[in-house]
Amino acid sequence: MKIPKCVSISKMNKLGALCILRTIRPDKIIPAAQIFIKDYLGKPFIEPPPFDLALIYKDSLATTPLIFVLSPGSDPFASLNAFAKKVDKNIKAISLG
Repeated sequence: MKIPKCVSISKMNKLGALCILRTIRPDKIIPAAQIFIKDYLGKPFIEPPPFDLALIYKDSLATTPLIFVLSPGSDPFASLNAFAKKVDKNIKAISLG
């Protein structure tokens, strides 16, 4: 983990260094926290799981519908529409925005 040179970490552990970094450079805490988590828990804990619509569809029911929470620039509707045609289902999209 890269710590700014202004922080003396001769007797400090990495969690303490993160706390100091949070007070000095709050804009750098997310990348440093990702490095900390990767070092202690492993890379799978910071990477999002792959999106498998077929697997997600198997878990859904009429009482537990699929809900997509989107971030700017993401649009799963095209892949959802293609998957619906593949499994011969009708979909109804509801925009809340």
